[in-house]
Amino acid sequence: MDNRPARTSHNGHETLLQIREGSIAIRVYDMTRHLSVTPSIHADAEVRDSTLGRFTEVGPRTKLLEVTLGDYSYVVNDSDIAYATIGKFCSIAAMTRINPGNHPMQRASQAHFTYRASAYFPGEEDDGAFFAWRRAHAVTIGHDAWIGHGAIVLPGRSIGTGAVVAAGAVVTKPVAPYTIVAGNPARVVRERFPQDIARRMQALAWWDWPHEALRTALPDFRQLSAEEFLDVYEFAERDRPASQPAFSERQGHG
Repeated sequence: MDNRPARTSHNGHETLLQIREGSIAIRVYDMTRHLSVTPSIHADAEVRDSTLGRFTEVGPRTKLLEVTLGDYSYVVNDSDIAYATIGKFCSIAAMTRINPGNHPMQRASQAHFTYRASAYFPGEEDDGAFFAWRRAHAVTIGHDAWIGHGAIVLPGRSIGTGAVVAAGAVVTKPVAPYTIVAGNPARVVRERFPQDIARRMQALAWWDWPHEALRTALPDFRQLSAEEFLDVYEFAERDRPASQPAFSERQGHG
């Protein structure tokens, strides 16, 4: 058997290795990939009428419809998101559903044919008012939120900055900033940070720092606790000379 690779192709952030004989196909993640100001969209993803920020990534078989995805946020494989505004630095796991479609339960029939009529009846138009109603129930997610594997966020709900939605949770109510929720329906498990730390973190708003400032602070992001991080960077802002730009405005230092 000839086991030489027939073809090696780079598709998004995956490498596909096909064997000349037999039916072996291996997909491995290319850990050397580099994100950039240009969004990384997997070839198998479907992105429609959406706005993606810098250093964003959309994984295989994920669908985005009328979504704003903030800088540094990513969605991995097999997720479906519609009519949503997602902040910066959000981590969205596989198999998630954010704003799944509602049906018109108040009508005599809630079936597709009533609002996707063009697919069933030549000459009929789809129900524009119905889709406008769906758009009016958008989902909003703040910055640095984590949406776990298989979680569902129902239409019109909001998830605050720094929040965590556990795997498999179904979000039916707003989630406060820096709160961890789990279950069906999702209920508060605990606060991620004490309220004072959460308030200070939102005031610091590190997610608005420029790219080089983030790189400069990388050791502190890794090594310091949330409170220690705040102490360092709040102090730096308080003590900076008036002539020196704020940390959030710097292009790097040190």
